[in-house]
Amino acid sequence: MSIVKDIPFFSSLTNSEIELIDQIVIKRTFKKGEYIFFEGEKGDKFYIIEEGQVKLIKMIANGDEQILNIFSKNDIIAEIVAFDKGNYPASAVTMSKTRVLVFEQERLEELILDHPQIAVKLLREMSHRLRRAQENVRDLALKDSSARVAGLLVFLARRYGEKKKDKIVLDLSLTQKELANMIGSSRETVSRVLAKFENQKLIKTSRKKIYIFELDKLKEVE
Repeated sequence: MSIVKDIPFFSSLTNSEIELIDQIVIKRTFKKGEYIFFEGEKGDKFYIIEEGQVKLIKMIANGDEQILNIFSKNDIIAEIVAFDKGNYPASAVTMSKTRVLVFEQERLEELILDHPQIAVKLLREMSHRLRRAQENVRDLALKDSSARVAGLLVFLARRYGEKKKDKIVLDLSLTQKELANMIGSSRETVSRVLAKFENQKLIKTSRKKIYIFELDKLKEVE
């Protein structure tokens, strides 16, 4: 049974190409809070999450940790090092026990030299991902603080929310400061917007969780 067949990143590959990818995959398991790689470290591997959650972080000038993104099942991390021998631009830390598929840059390079059509297909997929990321950055710059927070909650709900009766539960243990860093805002602003949404009965916050009751109304704000 193929290890990578159902992973979207490889969806354009043929069955024979998938078999070649399967031959170079390594599996690893990380505990919660463990670093997969560090910012500035030589980028010689990229990873696909089989199970668990990982946050991509970068240290900013004042010493705070900025969360750049959160990844879960089937997400790919640091794929740029598949073709770029530079260093990792950020650190990856597990948010729960996590299993990953590891792809060593050297072995992948040997594979695509023998089968260049694989490189073309993977580069095409990477280009699509980069385009989507650029569109997200553009959209973020045009939104006010309420729209940014609403957009972040909608994104997190779609990716990581657990549906429970009349609500969606976000159990990511993210602080208001971390949420603020994800959208380039301040903790005070995010706190104010969350309080406004709570007064409007759209959400409810607790120490470690956010309960979303009106996802459609948050989409309207977004």
